[in-house]
Amino acid sequence: MISAIIYIIAVLIANYTATWFIPLPIFGKVAVGTLVFGVTFDQRDRLHHYRGRKAVYLTVAITAFLAVLESYFLKVPARIILASLIAILIAEAADTEIYQNAIQRPWLERVIRSNAVSIPLDSIIFNCIAFAGVFSNIELMSIIFGETIIKVIISGIVAFWKVK
Repeated sequence: MISAIIYIIAVLIANYTATWFIPLPIFGKVAVGTLVFGVTFDQRDRLHHYRGRKAVYLTVAITAFLAVLESYFLKVPARIILASLIAILIAEAADTEIYQNAIQRPWLERVIRSNAVSIPLDSIIFNCIAFAGVFSNIELMSIIFGETIIKVIISGIVAFWKVK
């Protein structure tokens, strides 16, 4: 249950701060929301591990509903919410199914396998929908690169905190 709450809160914070960018030292930039969103990959894996596939999809559905409310009440741009919902639906489904197929493997292997697909997929889908036409192609590539790297780092750190 706590993983679902952390997941939902992280997505909503990430949506709210999706247009606030921090440049990376060499190449890339990252939205402030990505610093929070990176924890969602492992929270979803924990939820899947302890509660199962249905709990993951229920949490995603609740998150989608709350994101629509967030857009309305907090004036988060609709393109951000739409990008978030589409990226979550596709990347989370891919992640959950990969995780499920590796269910007999050790925790870190399941997380690495599922996140190796879902993190770049999420970064590409979200940023292309949210920022196509807003940023140049080079800036968009820089955002996708930066956010993928940061999500991998944060997700890797959080993955080590698995409680048995």
